[in-house]
Amino acid sequence: MNEAFSRNKDSILILAFAAAVLTMPVWLTPVGAGYPDLMQRFAIFGLFAIGYNILFGLTGYLSFGHAVFLGVGSYTSVWVFKLLTMNVIPAVFFGVLVSGVFAFLIGFICLRRSGIYFSILTLAIAQMSYNLAYSVLTPITNGETGLQLIKSDPRIVDGLFGVVVSEGLPITNLFGLKMSGYPGFYFCAVLLIVGFYISIKIHRSPFGLMLKGIKSNQNRLNYTGIDTRRYTLAAFVISGMYAGLAGSLMAATDPLAGAERMQWTASGEVVLMTILGGAGSLLGPVIGAGVIKYFENIFSAINEQYLHQIFAFLPDGLEGAVVAVSGLFVGKGWHLTLGILFVLVITFVPGGFMEGINRFLALLNQRRGSGGQSGKSAATAEAPASAAE
Repeated sequence: MNEAFSRNKDSILILAFAAAVLTMPVWLTPVGAGYPDLMQRFAIFGLFAIGYNILFGLTGYLSFGHAVFLGVGSYTSVWVFKLLTMNVIPAVFFGVLVSGVFAFLIGFICLRRSGIYFSILTLAIAQMSYNLAYSVLTPITNGETGLQLIKSDPRIVDGLFGVVVSEGLPITNLFGLKMSGYPGFYFCAVLLIVGFYISIKIHRSPFGLMLKGIKSNQNRLNYTGIDTRRYTLAAFVISGMYAGLAGSLMAATDPLAGAERMQWTASGEVVLMTILGGAGSLLGPVIGAGVIKYFENIFSAINEQYLHQIFAFLPDGLEGAVVAVSGLFVGKGWHLTLGILFVLVITFVPGGFMEGINRFLALLNQRRGSGGQSGKSAATAEAPASAAE
């Protein structure tokens, strides 16, 4: 009975999530975020955060180097575009595959340690990878310029099928459908839904329960004879493949790969997304990714002129003061607003946005329950009185 209820609950969650993602252009337009490029970023970084949550949220292993796999996925995809075809399917496939191989190698080294030592190891390897991509591996990564498409790229598979670029640079496509604008967004959206579905299955599986057990007390599991390192390595590889998928989608929607995608700041960003939304929860990382990307793209675009339009109804002297103060929190100061939000969330709801949502829902249920109980007590009090009459 409980298993059937859980399956129905998960099915409803998946359907609701899919409906919310696919209707983004409708409900994001009123808040100024309903344009394809930004919605693509919501979907891509949502995938990145979902994958990171499988490692950090389930096992408790805090990685500061996950942007490595984002960069590897991007570089691999661009090379596929250059050498094979502009179709995004092979690029995504090889991006995920190569990222998984890199994740296995890095995880095999870093997971020999746990706690802060694991975190420092991942950070060190991430910075080494960034510097390698920026300088030493220039023939592969094109250094600070970044890896880009050129018209003379071989594109062997496209050549075999007679696909010819007439003028300008080639454009990524899905069997002829250009991966720009809304088609690019919906391609990313479908993969986000698939990634979310796989994440639910992992959370509910015996493998997911074992990962939660590792987070709860890894030493106790080790004492029972369970090789927990195999499970943490598997979680690390899966998480790295999610990051590689996100990097591949970045290249699919904008065929360019640069070393900055592997920098430690990108790794720190996904940590913030996961914590802000709610580590260990299903929806939390996606919400956290959406909030941070919204602040980065919308709040950062608000300038002094726009603020004057908003507060034009105020007297001139007061308007200038309000604009001056508000300007500290938008435009170049959007990080200040995000920082304040992060402090408030961690202080009052350490479990992130999902903890706040769960508290609110519990409060509503409590009020409904107390209302129902008061109604029952009033009915029982009136019954004896009517009987006495």
